[in-house]
Amino acid sequence: MREWQRVQNGAHSGPAIQPQAGVPLAPLTTLGVGGPARWFVRATTADAVAAADRWARDESLPMFVLGGGSNLVIADAGFDGLVVQIAIGGIEIGQQGAETVFHVGAGELWDDVVAAAVARGLAGLECLSGIPGSVGGTPVQNVGAYGQEVSDTIREVTVFDRAAVRVTTLSGDECGFAYRTSRFKGNDAGRFVICDVRFALRSGPPTVTYPDLVAMFAGRSPGSVTLHEVREAVLAIRRRKGMVVDESDPDTRSVGSFFMNPIVTAEVHARLAAAAGSAAPGFPTGDGRVKIPAAWLIERAGFARGHRRGRAGVSSKHPLALVNLGGATSRDVLALAVEIKRRVSDRFGMALRPEPAFVGFDHDPDVAYLTEA
Repeated sequence: MREWQRVQNGAHSGPAIQPQAGVPLAPLTTLGVGGPARWFVRATTADAVAAADRWARDESLPMFVLGGGSNLVIADAGFDGLVVQIAIGGIEIGQQGAETVFHVGAGELWDDVVAAAVARGLAGLECLSGIPGSVGGTPVQNVGAYGQEVSDTIREVTVFDRAAVRVTTLSGDECGFAYRTSRFKGNDAGRFVICDVRFALRSGPPTVTYPDLVAMFAGRSPGSVTLHEVREAVLAIRRRKGMVVDESDPDTRSVGSFFMNPIVTAEVHARLAAAAGSAAPGFPTGDGRVKIPAAWLIERAGFARGHRRGRAGVSSKHPLALVNLGGATSRDVLALAVEIKRRVSDRFGMALRPEPAFVGFDHDPDVAYLTEA
């Protein structure tokens, strides 16, 4: 682990930056599609983020913040502005009462943080093992999997506020977390650049509530399952579903889950059975609603694993992942996604919502259709 770089308020001073022109963006994403950035710079400190913001304002250009590129679809024309890749490093670990606080730079790889927590016997992140990308992207999406969400452990987020032109700190409660979203993705999209995140973890047993994990540890007493075993189990499940970055796997070029699992009322869930001709799976959310597996809807709408549409397709391992089969364009991926959403809507009367961000698609009808409720 690298020594922590203290974040300074760089709103009015800081290093000069030298953006590069025409940098390809596709290699910086897990999907591997999209054109170049008109201008590109790597920011290793909050000062550099502030300098990039000033440069974009001076040049009257839009600015896009790039993290690990794991939940992103970039337009074939690229981005006509400044792309700032966040590379702020450092992990600092301290104690606050019964909690162990991980203070992590936004550019650190997410799975390295999970591994460090599990190695120290700290619970709260183990079910989020193997998720690609960097730490700064996790609050934006409120990343979650297998019964955990990052919002469960996030205590503070340090951000550069582009509206106020200063570095500030937001508490977890101020982040507006909800299912697979936050204020960073919603009403305040584009306002904040995440510089570091503080996670509060505790010693304790792992979370084993999701059906896939429950099945893997069937017959074991709850207290006998270790954090390390849960991490390894999650990694194994994700590998089977093609949801880890592995260059030897033809299904690896994806954004992960392309669509979110719909959350519906119990009445809507009951009506799905009539439309499907069989009982519909669902997981109670605790507020009287039910989470429906989007993968189940996609398969029953006629998209089997391995389905191909030109150079894009549905993963052979999991119907939620749309993959670049080699040489795909962003338009190929969008066309497949639109076809899936439309057919699910026609069959079940339910509108799937995409998880990834769409960059460089100005007034694009396909993106408008995908992102509408």
